[in-house]
Amino acid sequence: MSTTVSPLAPTDVPSMPEIAGVRLATAEAGIRYKGRTDVLLAVLDQGTTVAGVFTQSKCASAPVEWCRERLKGGSAKERLARALVVNSGNANAFTGKTGRKSTRMTADIAAKAIGCKAADVFLASTGVIGEPLDAGKFDGVLDELSQRVTPDDWMGAARAIMTTDTFPKVATATVKLGKAKVTINGMAKGAGMIAPDMATMLAFVFTDAPIAAAALQSLLKTGVEDTFNAVTIDGDTSTSDTLLAFATGAAAANGAPKISRASDPRLKAFSKAFSGVLADLAEQVARDGEGARKLVEIIVEGAVSKASARTIAMSIANSPLVKTAVAGEDANWGRVVMAVGKAGEPADRDKLSIWFNGIRVATRGARDPSYDETEVSEAMKQPRIQIKVALGLGKGRDRVLTCDLTKEYVAINGDYRS
Repeated sequence: MSTTVSPLAPTDVPSMPEIAGVRLATAEAGIRYKGRTDVLLAVLDQGTTVAGVFTQSKCASAPVEWCRERLKGGSAKERLARALVVNSGNANAFTGKTGRKSTRMTADIAAKAIGCKAADVFLASTGVIGEPLDAGKFDGVLDELSQRVTPDDWMGAARAIMTTDTFPKVATATVKLGKAKVTINGMAKGAGMIAPDMATMLAFVFTDAPIAAAALQSLLKTGVEDTFNAVTIDGDTSTSDTLLAFATGAAAANGAPKISRASDPRLKAFSKAFSGVLADLAEQVARDGEGARKLVEIIVEGAVSKASARTIAMSIANSPLVKTAVAGEDANWGRVVMAVGKAGEPADRDKLSIWFNGIRVATRGARDPSYDETEVSEAMKQPRIQIKVALGLGKGRDRVLTCDLTKEYVAINGDYRS
């Protein structure tokens, strides 16, 4: 966790409302960091449904495997949760049998502390890969946390899960479900080792809406595609990527209808708000990219399909040459041409047009006739840079977020284990 806050950090931090059925507490377990909280316990009321999406890494962490096992099958019983335990400082990844034992021990300790089954405890870990996690450090800590959980410590929870993040990431929305008001709160951590392969970091979303697990899973899977799956910092997919959503159902007492299908028309406003919370958190991750000084939005239009546009946009966003050019405030459209060409998707050099912050710099396969270096250089000094590419081949369009690549990124990752 950095002591210097990213210059791209949001200036307006929302006041996080309470959500009935969710209580939180944090503590210092001494896992890796000194003098800061590094463990979060969220206690959930009985009947809370859960959904999740995870990393596609072939070297997934032990907590990811634990959560996947909890979500297997289709019965409601297998999709309920009573607690979430998150630790920072140690990813419990690439730790073999020791890692699996640690997850089981952590779940057992949490289950005993709150009075539930270990199978109803969900886990997530973030931090250094390859170092064994001493789950014994949770013994006593989780019991103590269970005695002082409160419904309002959202910022404390977001801070406890940070690693190289420079600011806590939270988002909230209130929306009508039927005639009742429901709330959605989310928190995330992530600043490096970020690439879309679901879920690109750790993120947790909570709501009091009464939504069945299958419907919640569908909402989550759809919601991530143009939010967390459209963010990249460095092109590296973590072993620990986890996004979990929990629905306590407490709003049913206020008249909110119980939703069993994601296609239920009553869910339309909720679905939009839910995706909005995911989008907010995803942008905050991009804003906090390690060493980032500029938020970069890549728009690709005129592609043969949306999927093709996504591939090309990611090729641009993950190019170190493009990202360093942005860091140097250089509108080097030649590097964008390079990234388009190497993506392996349909593209026609002579139909290609490129804009930086609304200024067209290249068109029809050549530099724009009205190109003004002074004008473009001034535009590149802005903290938010938009690079738009028009391929002229079809109607496919997509958008992804990234950040620039600075010397600080190298320094942070060179010293990460030191």
